[in-house]
Amino acid sequence: MGKDECKTMLDALNKVTACYRHLVIALGSTSDSQNLREELKRTRKKAQELAVANRTKLTSLLKDKTISKEDRTEYERLWVLFSSSMELLEVDMKRSLEIGQDFPLKVPTRHLIQTGMTGSTTTVAARAMSVQNMKYEADSNIDTADLRDLQSEISQMTQMMEEMEMKVQVAPWAVEAKQEAGAELKSNMSVGNSSVGVISICEEEPKEEEGGGGNRDAGFASICAVLVFFVIVTVAVVLGYLVINMS
Repeated sequence: MGKDECKTMLDALNKVTACYRHLVIALGSTSDSQNLREELKRTRKKAQELAVANRTKLTSLLKDKTISKEDRTEYERLWVLFSSSMELLEVDMKRSLEIGQDFPLKVPTRHLIQTGMTGSTTTVAARAMSVQNMKYEADSNIDTADLRDLQSEISQMTQMMEEMEMKVQVAPWAVEAKQEAGAELKSNMSVGNSSVGVISICEEEPKEEEGGGGNRDAGFASICAVLVFFVIVTVAVVLGYLVINMS
């Protein structure tokens, strides 16, 4: 029961953290807005609440001397995953602070960057907050007021991670993975199974069969390269001949 609860809590944290990263990418772009800044703030708060809950739960379980060796191994694996998620969240919070300082909305100091991103980020934020529709209530000065809070929260996050390392000493290199790298990207898990929501990932396109279209494309490219080479040489010879005659 404890392992299932930990996995559910960690899954929720990972998905909110992924949503937060998706929102950070839109900062400073033409998709940036006051609503985005509020979405970032609320998603960040949600991620921090889940992080505290995960830390409390896993710390108490790993300090329990009565659990079996098998359970301890699983909890240590979850702890490493949790620590990795915390590190990613901290990196994105620092990135959000830097970009937010460079691109203030109330008193713009530079033009927003045309990154090619279009549309609203409301859907991503709603998934992170587990709500149907986002309601915006922030003041117009959120982009400057929230930066002060964000700076303080980054310091708290760093301190929290340091305390985690002192309370629970789990060597990441000693924990064995239960699945190969990238296996979660190939899973057929449905988005609807999660109350938090995830950012959809496109499936890999099937590779072309060996000896098929790939070889034909390579052969065509080689022929084009040879033809271009001969055209360049011919033009050079003609130009050289004209230059000699003119002189």
